[in-house]
Amino acid sequence: MKWSMTQLQKFRNKGLEIDEVINLDSIKNRDPQIRSISPIRVKSTVDITSKEVTFHLHITGELVLPSSRTLNDVHYPIDIHSVETFLYDVSEYDIDPDGELHLIQGEMVDLLPVIEELILIEIPLQVLGDEDEDVPASLQSGKDWEYISEEEQHQSKKIDPRLAELAKLLNQDDE
Repeated sequence: MKWSMTQLQKFRNKGLEIDEVINLDSIKNRDPQIRSISPIRVKSTVDITSKEVTFHLHITGELVLPSSRTLNDVHYPIDIHSVETFLYDVSEYDIDPDGELHLIQGEMVDLLPVIEELILIEIPLQVLGDEDEDVPASLQSGKDWEYISEEEQHQSKKIDPRLAELAKLLNQDDE
């Protein structure tokens, strides 16, 4: 996913549509948490002017990441929308803090590092799979602690014995 500016300028008035499937296995070297990555589909419309190239990206695919609780494989879908602008000279533009601006280096526009960064940013800090909702028996209790689901916690709301007399007074007022 690399183009020279002369190649892109041919599409200046027509616009350019991209729909490619790429292999990004090299991203596993950048983040060891990624166990595998499916082929990534990149769709984009490209707006080209004499001073900038703007990609309207839609990136889809799937990562296999370890579960934060059990370390089992979790299939994590990727669906990223982004607008990335490549400029010849950044000094001519007011830097927009919300915009993604990249400087064109050596007359080449390389979209691959940008796609890798977008995918790496998309990885959550904590990954939980569907099976993580059911906590295994071996992880339900330990020394001085016990796992209680939210439902069990709401069902077993006990009144502090020191406040039991106050609860009786409140019940008398309600009647």
